[in-house]
Amino acid sequence: MTLRARRRSEAGFTITELLVSTAIMMTVTGAIFGLMNPATGSAQAQPEVADMQQRMRIGNETLFKELVMAGAGPYQGVSTGSLVNFFAPILPRRTGRTAADPTTGAASFKTDAITLSYIPNSYSQTTISNPMPPQSAELKVNDQPNCPNGRQLCGFETGMQVIIFDTSGNFDTFVITNVQDSAGHLQHRQQDLNYPYQAGAQVTQIVSNTYYLNRTTNQLMRYNGASEDVALADNVVDLRFDYFGDPNPPLFPKPPAGVANCLYDATGNYVGPAALTPDDGSLATLTAAMLTNGPYCGSGANAFDADLLRIRKVRVSMRMQAAMAALRGSDTTLFMKPGSARGGERYVPDYRVVFDVTPRNLNLAR
Repeated sequence: MTLRARRRSEAGFTITELLVSTAIMMTVTGAIFGLMNPATGSAQAQPEVADMQQRMRIGNETLFKELVMAGAGPYQGVSTGSLVNFFAPILPRRTGRTAADPTTGAASFKTDAITLSYIPNSYSQTTISNPMPPQSAELKVNDQPNCPNGRQLCGFETGMQVIIFDTSGNFDTFVITNVQDSAGHLQHRQQDLNYPYQAGAQVTQIVSNTYYLNRTTNQLMRYNGASEDVALADNVVDLRFDYFGDPNPPLFPKPPAGVANCLYDATGNYVGPAALTPDDGSLATLTAAMLTNGPYCGSGANAFDADLLRIRKVRVSMRMQAAMAALRGSDTTLFMKPGSARGGERYVPDYRVVFDVTPRNLNLAR
């Protein structure tokens, strides 16, 4: 082989060939990454979608179960039946010892807060034996039947939340600090009672929780009426409660003869709210104005509008957002709090659920 032929067979690529091959390689590589990028976005978005659904499930199930129980009353003693016969077990505001909302006027109605009360399956149900002045720190109560020897107040325990209420619409809640079985005393260390209760007023364990939206932290919260606020779900950006009620006027609570309340004067004549026109099936929409214009039942810090006794259905609307701002777009229709997502597989719109609950303990007579 000649020297010229050997050099020709060992020659490399030309600059043109290198440029062409590089361009082809970059095109193919770009196409591969283009195919992989949506899969990467989907891998980021799908866990977030599952997390949103889980948070929504927890929030909805908690509210649903509490609403179903709202109004459950005592099942022994002289005052049995639904709590709506004695006071409003659903209030559109925060109640309790700390940061309670006003009881009257426009500020007493919150669209994103609700207080639900019910008597649990508890043997702790009795009545007071002596009149109780508002400043009393202890309750003299009657012995409970069928208690073991030495335990006239079986079931009542230190730390238990209890309620005292009468047949006129008055009620107070407090936490027990001491139980004296032998003397029939229940002691508490809280604010004064709002009303001087007479002998025979009911005393029983109660569950009373406020559910509300903390718009600063975007959390669904539960407050137990004493000193505990607990977060139930994160990244909740909207919460709303709407109310629907019996168009017929409420007839209870009815006070004893000679006593007046929000529904009856001292001679027994009805002076409560008038009938309403149904606009949601057999129910009537209860607006904020209706639920804050009086007449007011109860007394002091536990006063409530008489129309709250009408509530038979609650509509709950809850909205969740993706935790990562990179998965939220700029469209204010799909995102209550927009983020930086540009669409495609990394686009996770807010998740909104609306449901109605007709508390069974408020609909027993319907």
